[in-house]
Amino acid sequence: MMRRSFALCLTVCLTGCMVGPDYHKPAAIVPAHYKEAPGWTKAQPADASIKGPWWQVYHDPILDRLEPMVAVSNQTLAADYAAYEQASAIIQEARGGLFPSVGLTGSATRAGNGGGGSSASVGGGSASASGLHTSGSFEGSVSWAPDIWGKIRRQVQSDVAAAQISAADLANATLSDQALLASDYIDLRGSDAQIKLLQRTVTAYQKSLQITENQSNAGTITPLNVITARAQLDGARAQLVSAGEARAQYEHAIAVLVGHAPVDLSIPAGDLMQSVPEVPVGLPSTLLQRRPDIAAAERAMAQSNAQIGVAVGAYYPDLSLSALGGYSADPIAGLFSVSNALWSLGASATGTLFEGGTRAAGVSAAEFAYQQSIALYRQTVLTAFQQIEDQLSALRILAQQAQIEQAAVGDASRALQIALNEYQAGTVDYTTVVSAQVTLLADQQTALSVQQNRLLASVSLIEALGGGWQSSDLPTSGALQPGVPFLQ
Repeated sequence: MMRRSFALCLTVCLTGCMVGPDYHKPAAIVPAHYKEAPGWTKAQPADASIKGPWWQVYHDPILDRLEPMVAVSNQTLAADYAAYEQASAIIQEARGGLFPSVGLTGSATRAGNGGGGSSASVGGGSASASGLHTSGSFEGSVSWAPDIWGKIRRQVQSDVAAAQISAADLANATLSDQALLASDYIDLRGSDAQIKLLQRTVTAYQKSLQITENQSNAGTITPLNVITARAQLDGARAQLVSAGEARAQYEHAIAVLVGHAPVDLSIPAGDLMQSVPEVPVGLPSTLLQRRPDIAAAERAMAQSNAQIGVAVGAYYPDLSLSALGGYSADPIAGLFSVSNALWSLGASATGTLFEGGTRAAGVSAAEFAYQQSIALYRQTVLTAFQQIEDQLSALRILAQQAQIEQAAVGDASRALQIALNEYQAGTVDYTTVVSAQVTLLADQQTALSVQQNRLLASVSLIEALGGGWQSSDLPTSGALQPGVPFLQ
């Protein structure tokens, strides 16, 4: 019966009033539709959002193999995960203040009075003939400071929000590193494409050099044409070497992102993806649940709001209850008899009457911190919409540029063939061929760059949309506080 009454008292005290404001999520500025995606104002089906491993939209088996390694082996993310675990442990530490503290103490003392021979009465007990006796005690104590005003519970709320912030930060860092890996991989494949293009260009320039050397040996052209052709070939070879250097650096960056030393990772040459995936954008209102950085900013508001309650709690007195019971005997014989029992009950309350405005300043500081968190949350939301609009416009404009560049490459290729035919027929000089070759290479490199940038923009758009993450992926208050439902 006593145990049931104590549990009831504990529940009432721990679920009583809590000083400070309850948290209500402030509104953010959310547009009805995206400027770069008109017509998307109607609700989209649930399967229109990115789900699962988002990088699979590129249909590249090597990328599919590398991406999961980021979350497992990346050392920066390992540090972020440890920070989340630390935040979870802090919750349990704060929650410990809600419960009574129970202690046990036992002692025994062997002492003598320096005399000998006969026994004597000492302190109500008898000493032995040797003058030695043993005394002892066994005590149990309970102390409890009930959280009447909810100061500890507000701190627990703050710590729960902090742990959720840490979880969102971990998700955001994971998404950022995965997007960086995808971007580095696309840049690596762009370098592969540049290398292949330059290898074909070097082969073509070698043929041009051979033609000019043959004509120079026949005396039909001047040596200047040979020097010009050789200089152009050397320039193409230099670009080829530079492209190889860039590829190596991207490969090294990928190795570090997946938690490997550069020497342990080699990626074979491959083709740049030719198709740019269509990324479902969805409604702007869904973005608030799809980006981990927005979730972190929202949880920061909840944390700051709870800290107002902690600061307000400083105005109220602290109540402390204590109880002690046990046995003490000298000598120790019969320690646990009723006559040797002892007990005590106590209660104390402490409060501050004057502190020079410290508590008021603390509350004001907490309220301003909350206002700051609201502004940061709204700015985070606005920045997210800007990033999406930026990538949508980039994809639209780059798609138009890609069409133009493909046409330019076709025209430059035909112009070069005409120039070569006319040069071999002797109707134009070699500078016409050189000019056509330079134009073709520049257009081909630009076309590759545009395709590469389109793929990079699609990665950035997926990252801006949250990469398939949902706010429901955050650990709940119950998951962070297992075992005591009425405290959650």
